[in-house]
Amino acid sequence: MRKKDDNKIDALYEATIALVNEIGIAATTVAKIAKKANVSAATLYIYFENKEDMLSKSYVRSKLELSEFLFSDVDSAAPIRERFDYLLRRFVAFIQQHKEQFLFMEQISNSPLLEKWCLEEAQALNEPLSELFGEGQRQGLFKDADYHLLVLYSVVPVVQWVKEHLKLQPSIDERMLDKVIRMSWEAVRA
Repeated sequence: MRKKDDNKIDALYEATIALVNEIGIAATTVAKIAKKANVSAATLYIYFENKEDMLSKSYVRSKLELSEFLFSDVDSAAPIRERFDYLLRRFVAFIQQHKEQFLFMEQISNSPLLEKWCLEEAQALNEPLSELFGEGQRQGLFKDADYHLLVLYSVVPVVQWVKEHLKLQPSIDERMLDKVIRMSWEAVRA
């Protein structure tokens, strides 16, 4: 049995992300991924079962990197408002620094494929945010609403704003970001 090569795995992940962003999920094939990664298609099958497995694992890996980026340095003793602000700013920084991964995750998230996959591990990566909203609700800071609704009204608008902003400018206007985060806080505040 051949030993797995981390460099090849990384190349396959990068190729998958790049191709999905360039040509879309449907047009991305195992052969195209292997060619872009500079490996044989047979090599890809050493690491992944098929295209769907490759996409699923690329998505989970990207979500893990996002989760680590967002939550690794959060001060759990800080007030809810500070953690909320910090997490949104970290999300914006991730989008800026890892644009390709972010766009890939957006495509997968908006695809019916995600519903087919059983991605509990990807959903579990959002647990710190869920805990933040739960703690905020217990303290009477957030509206008494479902977690997904709180995310929809607080995180999603910031993400949309960043995507639109970056189409026009390569950097983020910090004063505008402050305003957007304040508006997100107000949208979910009790």
